[in-house]
Amino acid sequence: MIKRVVIKPARERTIRGRHPWLYSGGVKQLEGDPQPGDVVEVVSTHGEWLARGVYNPFSQMRVRVWTWDPDEPVDEDLISRRLHSAIDLRETVIPEAVTDACRLVHGESDGLPGVVVDRYGDWLVMQVLSFGAERWRQELGHALMHLIPNIKGIYERSDVEVRRLEGLELRTGMVQGEEPPEWITIREHGLRFQVDIRHGQKTGFYLDQRDNRQRVSELLAGKKVLNCFCYTGAFSVYAIRAGAQHVTSIDSSAEALDVGAKNLALNGFLDDRATWVSADVFSELRRMRDRRESYDAVILDPPKFAPTSAQVNKAARAYKDINLLGFKLLQPGGLLFTFSCSGGIDMALFEKIVAGAALDAGVHARIVGRLHQSADHPVGLNFPEGAYLKGLICQISRE
Repeated sequence: MIKRVVIKPARERTIRGRHPWLYSGGVKQLEGDPQPGDVVEVVSTHGEWLARGVYNPFSQMRVRVWTWDPDEPVDEDLISRRLHSAIDLRETVIPEAVTDACRLVHGESDGLPGVVVDRYGDWLVMQVLSFGAERWRQELGHALMHLIPNIKGIYERSDVEVRRLEGLELRTGMVQGEEPPEWITIREHGLRFQVDIRHGQKTGFYLDQRDNRQRVSELLAGKKVLNCFCYTGAFSVYAIRAGAQHVTSIDSSAEALDVGAKNLALNGFLDDRATWVSADVFSELRRMRDRRESYDAVILDPPKFAPTSAQVNKAARAYKDINLLGFKLLQPGGLLFTFSCSGGIDMALFEKIVAGAALDAGVHARIVGRLHQSADHPVGLNFPEGAYLKGLICQISRE
């Protein structure tokens, strides 16, 4: 019997608009007893075929849609075609001279729900974040090794909490090929960075900030800079290359700061213009405020405070707190570079939060630039949720 998911009339418009997520509240009934990971037909209450996807009763997203073409099966050929298209896009939008590290597959925006693939030189890192991706895990690995020349191996980093929400266990380890070394050195805009793909945050490095690092650094020559949540110091290295007078970098991980100092040395820079502070950023910013410290530029690039919409209110308070402190630490005319990577907070809400922080800090601030994820993290027009990274460049008045 064909396995079908009949959706409520109120949800038909969303699926017809090619949004790839069908939530549990949109399901009217099931037919054919679909099991976790089964390919299902999504139909209207009148039996009209709408889409084809993968069913997951453990997730609030009951179906992730893989195709809206009734003649297109969800199989290995589809996966190969989608991977080929994703890789071609990166070759178009990311010049090889810029970097040898980029995101090759960005989930739903590349037509591969729950699949993330990042390249670091000769190695790939894959994240399998949905039941559909789990079902074709080995096929994904084989196809990637076939499509990308000179890849030595694929390492899996499916160790993120979203897998638990999908009813999947966390997993790391080799998928195909050779074991990666402990450290992989990548190049980006003429700089080099060491990456630990086994244990580093995300898949090892914040590839989505590549363009923003370059843009921010263009404004930092001669400035005293504070870089918060610095991780392994990429913004700091860019700033020092750009001629920053001094950069203070704060992160809660002493190990990450050690790598940051090594990245500085790797690029031939002395540490006389760099200070590395291992501390809780919120607490350290309050201490700096109480000491009346001030900076020409403050960079706020915190971790994801709101993974889902359920955490938005708590996350909003956290974003307001750090931005308020950031504004208070700026000298007149200073620049605040502030980011949010929380999918539950869109740009409009983020701007509202930052505006409230400026008001409470007692400063007049203007937005002089907006920042987004780099081009290898595309956003499908049918999937606005893909635009998760947003940033603002704010300048406070000299008045």
